[in-house]
Amino acid sequence: MSLPTPHLDKLNAALANDKLPQSEVPRIQAAITRYNQWISDINNVDKKSDKLVEELVQLFNDYKFYIDYDLIFMSPNDFLYRQKGQLKLDNTVIEEFLPHLASKRFPNLSDTIVFGPRKCFSAMYFKSTLHDTKHGGGVEIRTKDQDFAIAKKLFIRTSHNDSFNQFESKDAFLGYVTSECKTNLDKTMFQEANATASDVKKAIPGSKYFLLCEWLDMTPVSTAPTDIDEVLILRKAKRISSNVRRNYSTVTGRTANATYFRQYLEDNPYDSGVFNRFLNHIDAMLNDEDPEEGSVLTDGFF
Repeated sequence: MSLPTPHLDKLNAALANDKLPQSEVPRIQAAITRYNQWISDINNVDKKSDKLVEELVQLFNDYKFYIDYDLIFMSPNDFLYRQKGQLKLDNTVIEEFLPHLASKRFPNLSDTIVFGPRKCFSAMYFKSTLHDTKHGGGVEIRTKDQDFAIAKKLFIRTSHNDSFNQFESKDAFLGYVTSECKTNLDKTMFQEANATASDVKKAIPGSKYFLLCEWLDMTPVSTAPTDIDEVLILRKAKRISSNVRRNYSTVTGRTANATYFRQYLEDNPYDSGVFNRFLNHIDAMLNDEDPEEGSVLTDGFF
């Protein structure tokens, strides 16, 4: 199964960025070498290992620490840190890791199922009038970018005649499990994710939507009245306060705070138990089948 490479794509894009300081070129090249070793190590983990998730999360922690601390935080320039939001070198690591994690954990899924970042179906509508000449009602598909999805490709044809000799066609991915990955989660992001989850559930009522974040940056609220199935705090920790983070925008500030930042990352690694909880949700959904009449009458409920 070919898996997407959103993080590698961002590393290559950074290398090709004409604004990248020349002194950063060999550091990004070294990061690509380190990335290739990371993927090789992931591929070498035995799918049948009793500690599969723990081993994969440990590899992820090691590589993510390298990107967060060694490559970005300890850069001798300010470019990588100040441009984190545009370069997306750090927050795409999780997007690349999740497909490897899921495909290792569920190796026997159909080849029609895909993992990873996808534009997933959210709505279908028709742009046409009574007298226009469109062959299929002017069908349009609205999609939403999902940071991680377990999805199936969908092909749609519409026509005004049952022979389909003239038709319009569209394609999209149906996201049965979709997730948004955030570095930190604040109240605004939570509200936006709830709106996205609502669209996802309207499109596929039986689907699941999860919000995965590295750090918590808000007072927790219940997901019960929302369409979000669960919020997962991957490091089980709060974000470093803004009055401390504001010192990180310069080389001098990062150097002065390097010991504290390193210790904070080491004290709050990504938690394999949280990843296991996420995988258990997926496992439950994969095993969710339509009830049979015989078992329903035996049990007395469905």
